[in-house]
This record gives sequence, C-alpha cells and structure tokens, in this order.
Amino acid sequence: MNANIVIVYHSGYGHTSKVAEAVAAGSGGRLLAIDAEGNLPEGGWEVLERASTIIFGSPTYMGNVSWQFKKFADQSSRVWMAQGWKDKLGAAFTNSASVNGDKQTTLYTLFTLAQQHGMLWAGTGLMPSNAKTADRNDINYLSSFAGLATATPSDASVDELVAGDLATARAFGERIAAASRRLA
Repeated sequence: MNANIVIVYHSGYGHTSKVAEAVAAGSGGRLLAIDAEGNLPEGGWEVLERASTIIFGSPTYMGNVSWQFKKFADQSSRVWMAQGWKDKLGAAFTNSASVNGDKQTTLYTLFTLAQQHGMLWAGTGLMPSNAKTADRNDINYLSSFAGLATATPSDASVDELVAGDLATARAFGERIAAASRRLA
C-alpha cells in the first residue's frame, strides 16, 4: 500500500467501491470510504492531510456527485481555509449506469473541487479505444480523459462490472502512481 496516495470515495450500491478497489490495485493507494451519511471514518481528515495524492471518486447520480460526496466536499472548506491540500496531486473517477450519464459533469465537479484547493491535476493519460474493432472490454472504451469514467448496467450486481472498465481503472491507478512518483 502506498500511504501517499489516498482514494476518498462514496459508493451507494457497491459499484463505485469496486472501481475504487481497482484504482487502488493499480496505484497502491489507500481506500478511504465516505459512509452513507456523508462522513469520513475516524481519523479520515488526518489521512488526507498526510497524503501527497488524493483521488476523488463518486457515482454519478442525476448528473453530478452523490449528496454524500458533496457533503464531504463542503466539509473540506476547513482544509481550504488553511490551504491544506495546496500542491497535492489530484485525480478523479466516477461510475454510473449509463454509458454517458453526464459523467463529465461529475468529473468537472471533482476537478473544480481540486482546483479550489490549489491541487495539481492528472487525467487518465489513456488513449481511447475508438476504432471499429474496439469492444466494451478494451482499455478506455468510454474515452474519458479528464478523469476515469466507467459504466455499470443498472441491473448488474457488483460482481458484474465490465472487465474493460476494471482494467481501465487499474491502468488509471498506475498512471496516477507514476505521476505521484514524478512529483515527489
């Protein structure tokens, strides 16, 4: 585990949690889940304070982050006042049931949060799988660059995430770990 990378995320039904686990597998980062009430576990703010890289994750609900993630973001204003995350590396991911589902709005919300905190930003750095021969299990099939985007059918269990999305999440984690090492 790389304690310098923290993946702070909310997952309503477990799908975003599976994506977070794949990002952690690629980055070696530590998972920090926001609970159903929008709170971090005991000591969570201190974990984020010690991190050099913070990866934000939220499902896309109704075209934006979950209310639980928004509560966490609003609570981070105390950190913002002290400029506690300034110059840390930031990145983000989201998952929703629809292939598009306005995930870019969620990623832009997460990017804006990082920019308000004065963080540096890293996108996916992954080429898209957009040729006629591409299929849903290819890396970055959803062609997201600002942050990781994955899609899980609404009737899929947490064990039925698309293998290509999980592989993309691992590759994204590897990219963020490499960028984090470069900045260290």
